[in-house]
Amino acid sequence: MTDPLVRSERTRVAIVGGGPAGLLLSHLLHLSDIDTVVIDTRDVATIATTHRAGILERDSVRLLVDSGASSRVLVDGHEHQGIDLRFAGGSHRIDFADLVGASCWLYPQTEVFIDLHATRTGDGGDLRYGVTDVAVHDVEGRLGLPAVTFTDAEGVARRVEADLVVGADGSRSMCRALVPDRQQFFREYPFAWFGVLVEAPPSAPELIYARSAEGFALISQRTESVQRMYFQCDPGEDASTYSDDRIWHELQTRLAGSDGFTLKEGPVIERTVLPFRSFVQTPMHHGRLLLAGDAAHTVPPTGAKGLNLALADVRVLAEHIELALLKDDDDALAAYTDRALARVWKAQHFSYWMTTMLHRGAEASEFDERRQVGELASIVSSRAGSTYLAEGYTGWPR
Repeated sequence: MTDPLVRSERTRVAIVGGGPAGLLLSHLLHLSDIDTVVIDTRDVATIATTHRAGILERDSVRLLVDSGASSRVLVDGHEHQGIDLRFAGGSHRIDFADLVGASCWLYPQTEVFIDLHATRTGDGGDLRYGVTDVAVHDVEGRLGLPAVTFTDAEGVARRVEADLVVGADGSRSMCRALVPDRQQFFREYPFAWFGVLVEAPPSAPELIYARSAEGFALISQRTESVQRMYFQCDPGEDASTYSDDRIWHELQTRLAGSDGFTLKEGPVIERTVLPFRSFVQTPMHHGRLLLAGDAAHTVPPTGAKGLNLALADVRVLAEHIELALLKDDDDALAAYTDRALARVWKAQHFSYWMTTMLHRGAEASEFDERRQVGELASIVSSRAGSTYLAEGYTGWPR
């Protein structure tokens, strides 16, 4: 029996998680006249200011633009037609435009969220942020409709009943635990990224992926005056113990080479240690519950696949939900997992490959060092090898 003190509501799809994946799904379903309620424990300001991934594949940009979710990406985003692989003291450009006729876009995840939130707010989307005590009930539908209960930001107890519940609640998902027959696959890595935001002009027009005897480094951009950079570190490092001078020494050492390349320095305004791992859960569907994005899988950030995989999940999921709810296709939900995971496992391989090719293992021998350089040399000296990297990085056709 429903508690009379709990305010009950009804929608077609309840989405747990109001980040980019949840908001894009809500937007796509809205275009098909399917009502949704989006629920998130975080407040809007927290999500909008938490710095995350910054590279969008070609088709991710196309999806955002063509669906009307964002046109700003084409104005404020930066199109990159390649990356530099830097090793053995020199840089080697992987020319995406020449190799696969594609590009990617530097556009931070925070901006994607801001655009999607503005779009859903503008078209009257039902968005509930800053909620607490979230719980999902009866995803098998044995007692009727599945439901999500929570206390809203004003302290009112709520119950939202829905035809379907989607868990888009990130890498610490509580929804994934509701799949009873789940299998989970992990890959732990013995290193992390030390990430910094710095006040400095760009050091390069596109991303630099650097491998050196001291370990990996990634040089990215944000604006004309603020840049994002990373270097490989131990997962147990305390970011607060690193001075600006020590950070710049680590970065400059890993980028140093016979060509005299140096980074443009400035004050470090943010520093954090980012451990990472590979994770996949299957199935991504149980009863009236479906999972999307980091709730079902995470990848190392080296291949720039995390946000792109979440958006790809949502594009596929929206199609399957529309078939289930608008076409009464009883098999549509069950088909979602295989279709989504086909891309997920390709991305897992690509991310693993990029990670192991560019990071230095703690127990690396001289043989390991030379083999790794040989692998990189093979990639940049072979059009076929460079094409494989370019295709994976810009995204496989959908």
